[in-house]
Amino acid sequence: MDLLSTLVEKGLRRELPTREEALAVLATSDDDLLDVVAAAGRVRRQWFGRRVKLNYLVNLKSGLCPEDCSYCSQRLGSKAEILKYTWLGPEEASRVAAAGVAGGAKRVCLVASGRGPTDRDVDRVSRTIEAIKEQNEGVEVCACLGLLSQGQAERLREAGADAYNHNLNTSEGTYGDITTTHTYADRVDTVHQAQAAGLSACSGLIAGMGEKDEDLVDVVFSLRELDPDSVPVNFLIPIEGTPLAKEWNLTPQRCLRILAMVRFVCPDVEVRLAGGREVQLRSLQPLALHLVNSIFLGDYLTSEGQAAQTDLDMIADAGFEVEGAGTTTLPEHRAGGGCGGGAVCADGPPGASGQAPAGARPDLVAVRRRGAGTDTAPNA
Repeated sequence: MDLLSTLVEKGLRRELPTREEALAVLATSDDDLLDVVAAAGRVRRQWFGRRVKLNYLVNLKSGLCPEDCSYCSQRLGSKAEILKYTWLGPEEASRVAAAGVAGGAKRVCLVASGRGPTDRDVDRVSRTIEAIKEQNEGVEVCACLGLLSQGQAERLREAGADAYNHNLNTSEGTYGDITTTHTYADRVDTVHQAQAAGLSACSGLIAGMGEKDEDLVDVVFSLRELDPDSVPVNFLIPIEGTPLAKEWNLTPQRCLRILAMVRFVCPDVEVRLAGGREVQLRSLQPLALHLVNSIFLGDYLTSEGQAAQTDLDMIADAGFEVEGAGTTTLPEHRAGGGCGGGAVCADGPPGASGQAPAGARPDLVAVRRRGAGTDTAPNA
């Protein structure tokens, strides 16, 4: 396909595809799917070889969030039967994090529900970061605490945080359909604050919320302009008790096309396969490793992932290798954070009701009952 040859050439040069080319990737047929994966895989291997970075989530505070994000089981008014608990202490959080590091995780992601942290919360998280760094030499720590106030990113950086995550989630044009308690601009501002403080920015999206192809391309192009070092791609986990519980809009094939489009638009960025891969990609997860260079190990914030050893076996069986702590994830030209090269580097409404459509797999959605906030060992 001329389209794929063009996209590969652009990806190897870190050139931005056109919007029409990105949309064309999403419109390719299932018959062409392996060709799409192979083409995007060439770009992935150019910048990241066959390495897979492992990341591990620690949910520091679960539930009780005042925001109304429709996709989230921790949202205001959620009826999802998730674990709910207030802040973990530094020792407990460090113990949970150590399980992920022992399983091969290079980065620990500390997440807390809520609109954003108070200064007291930042102090609390800073102590947790210090405890994790003290007990796990060489581990990266990423914080994800919501919208930041002035000076908070700098304080997290001083405490030892390496990165800050705040996803755009969906396009600016559809953001108000998903969330009303804060704005798309609020999210962009927080990513800018993290970058200004010297933190590695992590910002991505959620696919499967009823968005159109144009919305997916819009948000990915916005991410490229925002220039984070890592882009997590989440696939909606339709959890009962949330407004999007009946939104089963994805197939494994569409998920792969979305990941390929992200790789072509963000060729030299750490593209992370995040929440929902087990639910939406299912048996095609190994193919996704040809597109992404980073995954989460084990469980997510409020839902369970597949067994951590299964993740490790999948990586090995697919011919990839776990990235070691001594290896720099990003290509040399990005290793200092940001591109340094200017532009070169750089849904329908929610709430569908009724029965889940054919192909939906609600049986794969399991609420987390182990790890942080419980007495049961974590999945790592």
